[in-house]
Amino acid sequence: MRLLYVTDLHGHIDKYNRAFEIANSEKVDAVVNGGDMLPHGRVRMEDQRRFITDFLDGHFSLYDHAGIRYLCLLGNDDVAALDPVFAAVCARHSAVANIAQAAVALGEFACIGMNLVTDFPFRLKDRARMDSRAFAFPAQFGAAVLSTETGFRDIPDWQAYAAGLPTIDEELARLPAPADPHKAIYVIHGPPAGIGLDVCYDGQQVGSPAVHAFLKNRQPLLSLHGHIHESPEKSGVWRVEIGKTICIQPGQRKELVSVLMDPHSMRIERNIG
Repeated sequence: MRLLYVTDLHGHIDKYNRAFEIANSEKVDAVVNGGDMLPHGRVRMEDQRRFITDFLDGHFSLYDHAGIRYLCLLGNDDVAALDPVFAAVCARHSAVANIAQAAVALGEFACIGMNLVTDFPFRLKDRARMDSRAFAFPAQFGAAVLSTETGFRDIPDWQAYAAGLPTIDEELARLPAPADPHKAIYVIHGPPAGIGLDVCYDGQQVGSPAVHAFLKNRQPLLSLHGHIHESPEKSGVWRVEIGKTICIQPGQRKELVSVLMDPHSMRIERNIG
């Protein structure tokens, strides 16, 4: 089985098209998209809605016709109010599966997604959570907001609000359990802490201790991450092991960054362009 992993495409149509070209030329069985699929935008919600209905719907049809599976989830920059729109578009395509907080079979392997992330300084908090009950919140860049069907809602006391939500470690515990963890591929948008996959431009390491502990205890075959685009260039690390689990964080650049992998042979190759 051959997989192509991409993440953090943020609505760049050229990168979506390039990923399809690679998937076709390399004869992969499936593309896995690790989140932050939709464009940023001054009018974020309407821009993202149009991208789902006007671009992704047609783009997914390419995979239907090619017979290549497409497993995907939205990320922390993709507004949660559009989750039903995204889910409905995914459901129209035989090749496509929305794996957010869900498990999908890939041959003998189970692919399990999780798109919630450890809290960050940015305002949109749809998918932000405390990492654990002992979590220390970072300094914030502005008042927190959540998306709704009618727009954005201010959250005056984000820390109190977040304390009422499940934490990342609690959300991880709720994920579907694979029959065989050693044949599980986790797609967790936020990277684990402490192994070089979470390094920001300023050198801060912002990964999740909860994700690290989960992978150490569960020991899946692979874990696929994203979120911190610049991390591989800052740390020099895009592939690292936690016990027997191989963790992948390709990063993202002006050119498409992708990873080709075979979970049988464990041949894994990062490509730029």
